[in-house]
Amino acid sequence: MENRLRTLPSDPVRLRGQRVLLREWDEEDIPALVEIYDDPEIDRWTPVPSLFDPDAAREYLRKAREGRAEGRRMQLAVTTDGLEPKGEVLLFQDELDDRDVELAYGIGARFRRQGLAAEAVVIATEYALRHLGARRVLLRIDAANVPSAAVAASSGFQLTADEPVERKAKGRRVLLRTWCRHS
Repeated sequence: MENRLRTLPSDPVRLRGQRVLLREWDEEDIPALVEIYDDPEIDRWTPVPSLFDPDAAREYLRKAREGRAEGRRMQLAVTTDGLEPKGEVLLFQDELDDRDVELAYGIGARFRRQGLAAEAVVIATEYALRHLGARRVLLRIDAANVPSAAVAASSGFQLTADEPVERKAKGRRVLLRTWCRHS
């Protein structure tokens, strides 16, 4: 594998779909970040710490900006109006093959089951394939996370035969299955 770093753009990004607009986070979004991430389902399926209060949201935003400035990751608010965040989608270079981009996403409890996650994933996937030159876009999902697997399938991703990827989060070992979409 070639060891090159895919640098994400430093300019602000706004990506629009039919109903969803992905945009940069800002300080005014702290209350929305708290609502989105201080949630038992987000806690269950993501590495984001629970008891997500305004201080945790500010730290999360600081780390997001740091990762963006270093070209390592892009974290975008999922909105329908360009204003109120309803969730988040993250793009980052895959740790196993730097030709690939991995996505992660989460939607706040009030906004689930509206198709927002699937549309946000499609928008971010198209951006990664067309503008970042990704060979493949990947989702890594716990086998028990049925809603996320449904989002993956409805977004055109296919489950691969790859060995599960082990990650450690919040003191526990998690095995994630790989879903893939090619250009």
